[in-house]
Amino acid sequence: MASVSAARMRTMAAILRDPNPVHWDRRAVAELGLGDRTINQGPLGLSYMINMLHAWSGPASVRRVFMQFPKVVLDGDRVTARGRVTALREANGERLADCDIWLHRGEDDVPLRGTATVALPS
Repeated sequence: MASVSAARMRTMAAILRDPNPVHWDRRAVAELGLGDRTINQGPLGLSYMINMLHAWSGPASVRRVFMQFPKVVLDGDRVTARGRVTALREANGERLADCDIWLHRGEDDVPLRGTATVALPS
């Protein structure tokens, strides 16, 4: 994502009926002492990584995701979804890949991280 979009945050806040103004009002963020950029919703950051997994292994491949949100993603941030296969296995007739996944922002900055299990194409 070349630049996390404040407009998408506003749209997602409306879709989720999220009343928290930190996702769409820069003044509210500043009043809380959190800077001057709106804060991306967790589901949007997660969607960047789900999209990465879908692009790699197909739209029906994700079997499990566990996420941690140690830092916030802000409007204007440049983020890249990344992952690494940690194990290959078979279960219930499927070839599965267990993966570490993360959202990368800058040198060593990882605002979201987790694990995923995806079914590999036959």
